[in-house]
Amino acid sequence: MEKNKKPELEFYAVEMNSTERVNIIEAGDVHAGFPLPVMDAYMNQPIDLNKVLVDHPATTFIVRVKGDSMIDEGIDSGDLLIVDRSLYPSERNLTICMLNGDFAVKRIVQRGGRVLLKSGNRKYPPIEVPAESDFTVWGVVTWVIKKKN
Repeated sequence: MEKNKKPELEFYAVEMNSTERVNIIEAGDVHAGFPLPVMDAYMNQPIDLNKVLVDHPATTFIVRVKGDSMIDEGIDSGDLLIVDRSLYPSERNLTICMLNGDFAVKRIVQRGGRVLLKSGNRKYPPIEVPAESDFTVWGVVTWVIKKKN
């Protein structure tokens, strides 16, 4: 990762004491075909998104993405990532990594004793993590939140 460049991620703590709730309509009640009016009869009790999105509050953070290195993974600049630091990563997980003091969201791939950080954009080649580097897996991405307009 390059020195002297702006951080690609912004980190935020999760506010677990919020009293805000969001109304929910179960997926079985939402149809992609003929539109049905949403009436109170279809509404379930409001939910707390913290309870849905956060399994481990003490180790969970929200990260705002900047840049295009993960667009093929469905992550765009401005998206919010829910990141849990208590989880152990596997190759199927997206992770927040720190390499020599720089944070990035990447997929970790291990091949033949080598550790590679793989971008989700074909424009960017994998980054090999040298054995002598300062490398940390900071957390595992559990959710991606994106605005659709």
